[in-house]
Amino acid sequence: MAALEYYDIIQKPVLTEKSMNMMGEKKYTFFVHPEANKTQIKEAVEKMFDGTKVAKVNTLNAQGKKRRRGMTIGFTAKTKKAVVTLTEDSKDIEIFQGL
Repeated sequence: MAALEYYDIIQKPVLTEKSMNMMGEKKYTFFVHPEANKTQIKEAVEKMFDGTKVAKVNTLNAQGKKRRRGMTIGFTAKTKKAVVTLTEDSKDIEIFQGL
C-alpha cells in the first residue's frame, strides 16, 4: 500500500453520547484508517487541528460483522477507532463545537 498522508488517516469523528461526554475530559474519538499506527494518528491530529498537542492515543480494532444475503455469507468492512487525549494546555478541536 502507498504511504499514508495525514489527511488520509483521520476519516471522520465518532458522534455518540459516550464520545460527546468524553470531550469534557479533552478526549476525542475518530474513525481512522485501519493500517494507521498510533504515531501516525498523533501526527495527523496535530497537523489537521492547529494548536493541539496530543498526550496519548488509544486505538480499537473492530472486525466486520457477518451478513447474509440468501445462501451467501460475507462480512462488512472492518473499522478502527482512535481515542485521542489532548494535553491540558492544548486548544480544543473546533469541529466539535456547537454539537
